[in-house]
Amino acid sequence: MSQTQTRHGPTIAQVALIGLFVTALVTAQLTASKVLAFELPVALPITGAQLALPGAALAYALTFLASDCYTELYGRRAGQIVVNVGFVLNFVVLALVWSTIAAPAAPTSVDPGAFETALGASTNIVIGSLLAYIVSQNWDVIVFHRIREFTGPEKLWLRNIASTASSQAVDTVIFVTVAFAVAPAVLGVGAVLKPDLLVSLIVGQYLLKLAIAILDTPVVYAIVSLVRSREGKPAEDASTA
Repeated sequence: MSQTQTRHGPTIAQVALIGLFVTALVTAQLTASKVLAFELPVALPITGAQLALPGAALAYALTFLASDCYTELYGRRAGQIVVNVGFVLNFVVLALVWSTIAAPAAPTSVDPGAFETALGASTNIVIGSLLAYIVSQNWDVIVFHRIREFTGPEKLWLRNIASTASSQAVDTVIFVTVAFAVAPAVLGVGAVLKPDLLVSLIVGQYLLKLAIAILDTPVVYAIVSLVRSREGKPAEDASTA
C-alpha cells in the first residue's frame, strides 16, 4: 500500500446502526416471554377489543428500522451481512442465557425458577423465532433493494413501508404458526392453539407492527439524511453495492 493510500475503517454511523440492530435483537430475545395487551377503542372483527402480542415485538420492530437504514446507506450485501451475522448471534445469546440458568445459584441469588421463567424461552418459541427471523429479515433486505432498483434513490418512504410491512407479515405468520401449531404438534413442546386463536394472534401482532412500520418512516428519513450529510455520501452510492 502506498503512502497516499489510506485504509478506512467503519464509520460512526455504521457502528451505531449495527449496534442498534444487535441491541434491539438481544432485547427482543430477553423480552419475548412477556405478553402485551393493548386495549382498542373499538372491537375489531377478528381480534376483538384487545391486541395481544409478545413483548419482543416492540424491540424487534427496531431491527427492521436499523436494517432498512443500513441497506439504504450501504447496499444490499452489507445489509444481508448484518442480518445473517445477527442470526448467528441469536445462538450466542441463547447459549449464554441457558448456561446461566443451568449454573448453580448462590443463596443470595434471585429465585432460580423465576429467573428461568423470565429468561428461558421454551423450545417452540425458540424454533419459531429463529425461523421467522432468518426468513423475514432477509426478505426485508431483498424487497427493500428490489424496490430501490426500480425507484432509484427517490421514494425512500415506499421501500421502507413496503419492505417492512411485508417482512413483518412474513415474520408474524411464520412465528405464530411454528411456535403455537407446528412445533407443538410435531415435537410435543408447548400448547397447540386453536385455529381461531392463531388467526387472532397473527392479526393482532401484525396490526401493531404495521403501525410501527408506517410511523417509523420519518425516523428513517432523518437518520439517512443525517448520515449522508455527515459522510458526504450521495444517494446513488448504495444502488450498486
